[in-house]
Amino acid sequence: MHSGVHQAIATVWRLESARITAHVARVVRDVGVAEELAQDALLAALEHWPAQGVPDNPAAWLMTTAKRRALDHLRHRQMAEARHEDIAADLQALGAAHVPDFVDALDEARQDDIGDDLLRLVFTACHPVLSTDARVALTLKLLGGLTTHEIARAFLVPEATIAQRIVRAKRTLGEAGVPFEVPHGEALAERLASVLEVVYLVFNEGYTATSGGDWMRPALCDEALRLGRMLAQIAPRQAEVHGLLALLEIQASRAAARTDAQGRPVLLTAQDRSRWDALLIRRGLDALARAEALAPTPGSYQLQAAIAACHARAARAPDTDWARIAELYGALAQVAPSPVVALNRAVAVSMHAGPAAGLVMVDALLDSKALRQYHWLPAVRGDLLAQLGRGAEARAEFERAAALAGNERERTFLLERAQSVR
Repeated sequence: MHSGVHQAIATVWRLESARITAHVARVVRDVGVAEELAQDALLAALEHWPAQGVPDNPAAWLMTTAKRRALDHLRHRQMAEARHEDIAADLQALGAAHVPDFVDALDEARQDDIGDDLLRLVFTACHPVLSTDARVALTLKLLGGLTTHEIARAFLVPEATIAQRIVRAKRTLGEAGVPFEVPHGEALAERLASVLEVVYLVFNEGYTATSGGDWMRPALCDEALRLGRMLAQIAPRQAEVHGLLALLEIQASRAAARTDAQGRPVLLTAQDRSRWDALLIRRGLDALARAEALAPTPGSYQLQAAIAACHARAARAPDTDWARIAELYGALAQVAPSPVVALNRAVAVSMHAGPAAGLVMVDALLDSKALRQYHWLPAVRGDLLAQLGRGAEARAEFERAAALAGNERERTFLLERAQSVR
């Protein structure tokens, strides 16, 4: 009985914790305090629901309880600071001034306010004042509803490390006086880029883990997808939000085909495309269409999604439009230049114009400091050399790539490629 109730609580919390925390944060104007008050509501559910049963509307119960905690917090602050005008301003900002029941007043708020609050929370958790690692951890905690233990397990780091990151992140936000608001004007583009980067990083770590024994960590992919879909709902006019969501949906569609029965990596051109998820592909293509309608001049994520769409639209690997992919990588190199983009463009050119053409482009990247420890550079070079019949050189490159790989599955895969070259 209690296990079923606890499972219900966990499910509702995962779905609703971000909305609850966001709404309370607007009340108390402090993300750290808001999370504590939301957690108090969760503890209250764990205490009452096993004995009283799950409420008819569990999400509303949690929200109402958190709101009452927020009211108590404001009242205590008034008593401690003896600043009546401060508490009056807080209540008035909530539309609750002169209303005896604070919670009833809040319940009359428009549903749109919840979306606005979520957007404020997203921009606060991903504020550039925080390090990338801190932004990722705080976002998964506040917006994903993940426990510290779950985040630590997903990234293969000690739980204490994640806990410290989250505590420091909340302290940094408070000390920097980061306002709980959606940025406007020129600041919006910069801050939105920070938000999208966090979701992108979470997905990529799940899609191809940088370390550990598993090539993929599906839980992180799922969480990034959920965050991406949430962003698309609360920021529907931002083209790059839809571009990122399109990319994630299409990439996630390949998950079942990316490993074999033994969990070993299967490269894109060798995947069984009948195992690709048609629903996710359709969702991704729809999101890409929305991005294109909003911004005819594509941004980085929209271009990456367009590349993924080329693969998704090809029923067989030989049907892939590699010329178009090479062209899109060229456009991406103009919008977001990087050695990794250049390497991917070289692969596309090799698929379209032959391995010799691709090798020329890859060799031009050998002196790049950014790629010095990037195992896919020697891996790609090894593949091109193997296609050109230069077996000894190819084996050396695959072995060098394996030595650089941090993921055990990738390391094994690359060593097997080295052994298979003749």
